[in-house]
Amino acid sequence: MWIVTHRPDLAAMMSPLTRALIDAELPVLREQGLSMWGYSVLLALGERPLRTQAALAQSIGADKTRIIAVLDDLQRAGLIERTPDPADRRARLLALTAEGRRVRESAQAAIQRNEERLLARLPPEDRAAFLRVLRALAALPPEEITAVLEGLPGRSP
Repeated sequence: MWIVTHRPDLAAMMSPLTRALIDAELPVLREQGLSMWGYSVLLALGERPLRTQAALAQSIGADKTRIIAVLDDLQRAGLIERTPDPADRRARLLALTAEGRRVRESAQAAIQRNEERLLARLPPEDRAAFLRVLRALAALPPEEITAVLEGLPGRSP
């Protein structure tokens, strides 16, 4: 039995917030000479220095054929390196350059300064709980989030 609550759906609450946060990031990224996709690549490569282009595209939700232009731009700017994978010459391994790390860190610091201003509106205990819960939800695999729909009335597995 499903209990109906009197609150907006999560997506309905998060979508306007997400759009506003992206809008706040765009001037920072422009100042660094980055697109949103370029910034996503730099963030992803900061977590794991070497990845194939296909794995990178999948991890950031980009089309693997369209991400090539973003990677070309980042490489021309000296922010990433692409080298042939010794195990598969058709694949490219990706890594941040020192300049790529500097640009990523600079952009992320400016973005997070603005986020700190926003988070400061919350009492400290709410802020800590919000960030803890957001990290937990963000860590869920997409399949786990969409699988919940299968249990809803009127949906078959």
